[in-house]
Amino acid sequence: MIDIKLIRDEEGRKLVKENIKKKFQEQKLPLVDEVYELDIKNREAQTKADSLKAEKNKKSSEIGQLMKEKKIDEANKIKEEIKNMTDEISELESIQEQSSKRIKEIMMVIPNIIADDVPIGKDDSENVEEQRFGEAWVPDFEIPYHADIMANFDGIDKDAAGRVSGNGFYYLMGDIARLHSAVLAYARDFMIDKGFTYCIPPYMIHADAVNGVMSFEEKENMMYKIEGEDLYLIGTSEHSMIAKFKDQLLKESDLPITMTSYSPCFRKEVGSHGIEERGVYRIHQFEKQEMVVLCKSEDSDEWYEKMWNYSVELFRSLNIPVRKLVCCSGDLADLKYRSCDIEAWSPRQQKYFEVCSCSNLTDAQARRLAIRYKKETGEKEFVHTLNNTVIAPPRMLIAFLENNLQKDGSVSIPEVLRPYMGGKEKIVR
Repeated sequence: MIDIKLIRDEEGRKLVKENIKKKFQEQKLPLVDEVYELDIKNREAQTKADSLKAEKNKKSSEIGQLMKEKKIDEANKIKEEIKNMTDEISELESIQEQSSKRIKEIMMVIPNIIADDVPIGKDDSENVEEQRFGEAWVPDFEIPYHADIMANFDGIDKDAAGRVSGNGFYYLMGDIARLHSAVLAYARDFMIDKGFTYCIPPYMIHADAVNGVMSFEEKENMMYKIEGEDLYLIGTSEHSMIAKFKDQLLKESDLPITMTSYSPCFRKEVGSHGIEERGVYRIHQFEKQEMVVLCKSEDSDEWYEKMWNYSVELFRSLNIPVRKLVCCSGDLADLKYRSCDIEAWSPRQQKYFEVCSCSNLTDAQARRLAIRYKKETGEKEFVHTLNNTVIAPPRMLIAFLENNLQKDGSVSIPEVLRPYMGGKEKIVR
């Protein structure tokens, strides 16, 4: 959510409208002027109501004295005036309530102002590659489809999962299941070594928390609601980690808050992608290690750079080539200021695919959730929030298996991962 002061200012309104155009959401342009008019109406009603309340209090104090002086008629006249004032105040408060509700509805769908250097584009096909890390290699032997690699180790059963749960689920078993747990444990310790606090959050959150961390469109396409309860299954632990600080006033000395969280994640995956029937690239359930930062506004760009670089460092330590892809304006969710994907190399497909998504949301989430900090000067300011995937198996196992597969069908275990695999240097069929 942006600051409404931007819309009160003529130049600010121009900026907001230009930002909407950059995101190819022209249908939202009339909302800016609607908020502007509603805000004027709302503040005028507030000013008039405050004035009437002050006058009402003044007149109310006069009644007692008039009654003592037995000036009954004058006292009754003032009582009638007070009644009229009360009715008018009630009407003004009703206007305020209705306009405030509509203002909030609109402000929740007006997108955050994006960074000046975000490339302009309509969708993810216009995202921009910025840098590559590691050699995008192709071996001299055929690499099977990732589900077939897993099956060669008796490591996956999607047929049984289909019978039990339907499409978009899986059983992982044996060394593949162990590998799944190993990369999560390694990612956890990797982030702890970077100074992040490990956390296991709630896996279900209230609607007001959901609305605080994501746009309505994302919520509709992603979240599973618990029937009959005000609870949603999280799509990523960022949701509950940021909401942890809802309505909190933090100390300046508390910042930055750096956390790495583990959780299962649940997603409907509504949209053009659909669920992958055979493999584990796009599924309803997966596990994830996340990194989340709350910081001062002046530090958020620096943290953004650190966070996506952590992803590169981690994947390279697992022998996986990656690239940084800068998200264009049309591919940014409404709350995002800037975002990039870290994509892993698939030697089988000979292309990159997304394994991490790093985002700076500035104060958009903090405004929705009322997360502020108090400066030493006494001034209060909204924090900036950032998030990034550390690792999200089983999707990332696709990149891991393809890049560490050997000609004899075994899979090499990188040195950093061996302590989490019981010392194994490879897994064999």
